[in-house]
Amino acid sequence: MSSELLVSIDLYLTCGVHIGTQIKTKDMQPFIYKVRPDGLNILDIKKTDERLRIAAKFLARFEPNKILVVSRRQYGVQPIKKFAKYTGAIAIPNRFIPGTLTNPALPNFLEVDVLVATDPRADEQAVKEAVKIGIPVVALCDTDNSLRYVDLAIPTNNKGRKALALIYWILGREVLRERGEDISTYPSFEKFFEEKI
Repeated sequence: MSSELLVSIDLYLTCGVHIGTQIKTKDMQPFIYKVRPDGLNILDIKKTDERLRIAAKFLARFEPNKILVVSRRQYGVQPIKKFAKYTGAIAIPNRFIPGTLTNPALPNFLEVDVLVATDPRADEQAVKEAVKIGIPVVALCDTDNSLRYVDLAIPTNNKGRKALALIYWILGREVLRERGEDISTYPSFEKFFEEKI
């Protein structure tokens, strides 16, 4: 089974990519593999892997500097910076200033073609602005997320440090691969994406 996945099933499981929350929304139902006896929803790793491939193909079609990646979640800060560094995307870690995508008068105003959100709820301001200006939203979605404004969901634990690191590491590598770029110098997961605490 691992041969068909982007990384080994063990790596996905070790990083807790499949661990959801005790809440599940109707939107996320198709991505849930099972519910543990303790009520925790478990995501389907195969579907996560599938969506990572689709998202990478999709993102590779955009100019690198027209991709904006955001994270209000502390554990997403380091991964989005690394993702941006290797793919040429723009990262806005921590607070997203209202009007960044909608108010040309702001000094930090950006014109981008696609948004990648670490959590559509925590990154709600960025998501709303993306919808307002009509650009697609790719988002990492946990079992408790709504997909209301999300065009392409990647089902994953979007709260865990290792899970976020792994997802952005894979996404970055696959975007480069889809662009036909050389990935031989792309860093190993351990080396670059473990957030220093």
